[in-house]
Amino acid sequence: MAVRAIAAVLIFFSVLRAQAPGPQGTAVSTRRTQVNHQPSKRARATAKIAVTSSETKRYDQSAGPVLMEIAIRETFTGDMDGESKVRALQALGDGHSASLVSMQRFNGKLGGREGTFVLQGSEVVENGRIKATWFVVPGSGTGGLFGLRGEGFEGQFGKGSVGNLEYWFE
Repeated sequence: MAVRAIAAVLIFFSVLRAQAPGPQGTAVSTRRTQVNHQPSKRARATAKIAVTSSETKRYDQSAGPVLMEIAIRETFTGDMDGESKVRALQALGDGHSASLVSMQRFNGKLGGREGTFVLQGSEVVENGRIKATWFVVPGSGTGGLFGLRGEGFEGQFGKGSVGNLEYWFE
């Protein structure tokens, strides 16, 4: 209920702001106009990913799968060249299985451009192998990576995982 109320207030103020008189008595619009703007082509980046450190902490083991939080530092080499700090929440299953959600800020170069961006991920581990699907959080790109969008990052767990990211710029 509180979320709906907050959303309604935000929408209300956004409408008011869009209709508010500007400095010369004209309405100020918050819309972005695209004039002859062609969407950029999609590109594919491949990178080798190495975990440089990790720390896990159990935060709930009262019933069912143990819930853990994980702090990871990674380095990327290849079309993505940089480092990332990851925070993940994990439900640890039986044997070699787990389910995770993660957020990480990549800092480095992608396709010759330098900046940062945030990846949101969903990972499943089964029999010691990980399948990850991540997407670039809209609006998170900075510097030369401003306007970055991307999806479909998949990697296999182990020494020197390799991942791919299909990306484009808005």
